[in-house]
Amino acid sequence: MDLLSLLSHPVWFLCSLVLAVVLRTQKKSRWDPKKCRVDLTGKTAIVTGANTGIGKCVALDFARRNSRVILACRSRERGQKALEEIQRETGNRNVVLEILDTSSMSSVRAFADRILRNEKRLDILVNNAGVSGMPRAITSEGLEATYATNHLGPFLLTNLLVGKSCHPSYVHPLMTSSQPRQSHWGRVD
Repeated sequence: MDLLSLLSHPVWFLCSLVLAVVLRTQKKSRWDPKKCRVDLTGKTAIVTGANTGIGKCVALDFARRNSRVILACRSRERGQKALEEIQRETGNRNVVLEILDTSSMSSVRAFADRILRNEKRLDILVNNAGVSGMPRAITSEGLEATYATNHLGPFLLTNLLVGKSCHPSYVHPLMTSSQPRQSHWGRVD
């Protein structure tokens, strides 16, 4: 279709013009996290699965904003590596590592107990840790591993820590998903 035929249909021309303006406006108004100047000094944030991917990026951003960041990771080795990298990049020494395996309810309870005992406040909880595409496995507690990791563990953690939201802070629990458009349907036993 050439330009002349497009112009011969005023409705199509008008729709195309409106679409072009909307797309250009959207492109210019995209949110840029670097432009956000929120300072989190005095705030405490927990990020699960903070040694890679989305969790690491979130933890890095919180550290740049001067928050106390608790990296909740399954592996001490990988968590320590992420901790050192975040401290080196941000200069924030108020980043700590705690071990947490969200597939184990006893690990979740022990982690929550340590946080409730040792932290004065908790402002942000980012439930980022998760798995997908794993073969079916049962945990030592008799739970399906993927379900325990992605749903039961974060639910239990949030409920155990919500008490920490009492004065002077309020917990803002957040969930992340790295594959929002993909659904894996299968048999339910």
